[in-house]
Amino acid sequence: MRVAAVDCGTNSVRLLIADVSDDTLTEVERRMEIVRLGQGVDRTGRLAADALERTFGAMRGYRKLIDQHGAVRTRVVATSATRDAANRDEFAAGVREIFGVDPEVATGSEEAELSFTGATRGLVRLSPETEHPQGPMPPYLVVDIGGGSTEFVLGSAHAEAALSVDIGCVRLTERHLRDAGDPPSEAALEAVAADIEDALDKVTDAVPVERAHTLVGLAGSVTTVAGIALDLPEYDPARIHHARIEAEQIYEVTRRLLAMTHGERAAIPVMHPGRVDVIGVGALILDRIVRRFAFSQVVVSEHDILDGIAWSLI
Repeated sequence: MRVAAVDCGTNSVRLLIADVSDDTLTEVERRMEIVRLGQGVDRTGRLAADALERTFGAMRGYRKLIDQHGAVRTRVVATSATRDAANRDEFAAGVREIFGVDPEVATGSEEAELSFTGATRGLVRLSPETEHPQGPMPPYLVVDIGGGSTEFVLGSAHAEAALSVDIGCVRLTERHLRDAGDPPSEAALEAVAADIEDALDKVTDAVPVERAHTLVGLAGSVTTVAGIALDLPEYDPARIHHARIEAEQIYEVTRRLLAMTHGERAAIPVMHPGRVDVIGVGALILDRIVRRFAFSQVVVSEHDILDGIAWSLI
């Protein structure tokens, strides 16, 4: 079945058109645009008019691709920014007009389940014929660092425990670094780190992280950190997907990013222009997770909630 999955997050809106069967997902088209739908939501509680128009503009282009490729089912899932917004009905009306379906504003637990499915369904499992692992060992802790929130999901074949916490790269950048200098001051970064640590306290109470053998990291902050750690000359999804980035590499990349100016970050070859101002906080979230829970590395996945949405359509 050819399906279309649309993921509308706090920072970006993404499209996956794929041919999906019970055990195979074949990508036809994958697109991403930074629209910053969550602009100001943490402060105002509302979706800004210009942010809505940017988002709807990207979606109109996606609708043309869906029609062009003949997808027979479409699912639109919206995440943190629309959960938090008082005027989310305006967003829903625009999505309905463009795609002809209602957007589903995912709860944190629904978002977590979709992310886990997308990230882990393609991982190579242990071979029964050998004592040696052929791929990452379950149970997995899947961490999806978004713009408004971060999802933590523990499981092997399925999600077994999950929590969504309100630490995202856009939310914390807007909250603490808006007027913090370039590069940001040490005091501002300490405030960001304090919010992250408070959220990780909640994760510790709700998710048995100590059971996890493998940390799997998703979304743009993680893949960008991986691209920098691998010293890629340009963004290369094939090189980044399932790369293993060591804890020391994550720490070093984070340290460098937080010490850079906006212009220096923009000049990094793998950097998407829409991530320049939020990548430092995204990297810091990843670094704090790795250190707090004593993981030696992160397995990076280009497959995430978008792939989970596509799988859900069959």
